[in-house]
Amino acid sequence: MSKTQVLLVGAAGETGGSIANGLLSDGRFDVIALVRPASIHKPAIQRLSDNGIQIRKCDLKAPEEHLIEALSEIDVVISCVGPAEQQDQIPLAKAAKKAGVKRFIPCGFITVSPPGGVMWLRDEKEIVYNQIRQLWLPYTIVDVGWWYQLSYPRLPSGRVDYAMTSGNDEIIGDGNMPTALTDLRDIGRYMAMIISDPRTLNKKILAYNLVSTQNQIYQLMEELAEEKVDRNYVPEETICSRVVAARQASETYPFDPIKFIPRYLAEYQYSWGIRGDNNPEYAKYLGYHLTTELYPEFQPTDFREYLESVIRGTAKGVYTDRVISRKHQRHFPRTESSDSPIHSHFPADRVQRIPHVAMI
Repeated sequence: MSKTQVLLVGAAGETGGSIANGLLSDGRFDVIALVRPASIHKPAIQRLSDNGIQIRKCDLKAPEEHLIEALSEIDVVISCVGPAEQQDQIPLAKAAKKAGVKRFIPCGFITVSPPGGVMWLRDEKEIVYNQIRQLWLPYTIVDVGWWYQLSYPRLPSGRVDYAMTSGNDEIIGDGNMPTALTDLRDIGRYMAMIISDPRTLNKKILAYNLVSTQNQIYQLMEELAEEKVDRNYVPEETICSRVVAARQASETYPFDPIKFIPRYLAEYQYSWGIRGDNNPEYAKYLGYHLTTELYPEFQPTDFREYLESVIRGTAKGVYTDRVISRKHQRHFPRTESSDSPIHSHFPADRVQRIPHVAMI
């Protein structure tokens, strides 16, 4: 039986890497990475090739005929582009329609929220979704819970710093808002099932492992580490003020994209921490199908076991090439990568405190 041909955009990123690993491990797919010609010699791309992923060169801004050629004999397209590149997917979707692609997975992979002014990042994605529907292109939209890898607090001893991007020292509101959680590594495993399932065609899917609150996560972390973690509760008024300030500062986008990063970070906190959008019950109300109901046999990575691995020192961090704030640089000494999105958007003299890093 021939394998499904999957073209993956953004295969070198965190989400893209998880999807590549999940599809390759499944064994039913040939994975082809679409790579900008300028990036073809980067070490990350070489690693993809070494892992058995085919490489096709093409820029998303290339002429349509080049995109159609890059999509030759492709069954499924999965896009994992960056936040500022969402609308670059529209030409790719148009080319996919003409090339006869059977399923197009636009870059979702964020927490649940409604469109229309709650999260700018959500609204940018919805523009792409609407274009796909207007094309009558077969699609699946997949969103995920807040990553395990970004959910836990720093320990006073510093022994989990190696796996952290920021100190993650804020509890939003009263800390009791339930939110869906997903292990980053499980996203690829979910995708292997979702893109093979006719029930998910032209549907929205929430792929998540469990529901928890920040207070419960702090309590579990303290229990496993046998350390007391300080609680820094940030009230709703402060979160809302951050959102307003970030929105006002971002009015010059796209000419000054540095101002948009604080906006979508603040809006993440507002959405899942204050509004409570990132909840499976609300997702079903919005029309999502849940992986817990579609695939009851699936065994997700256990959250407790993941935290135990973090404390033991055997977990792998995410975005470890990014310096998020001056406040935490002393806790997270790293060498700044020249191609890190945070480094490129936040020059050394303009870095300000950013509470959390975004997933996409």
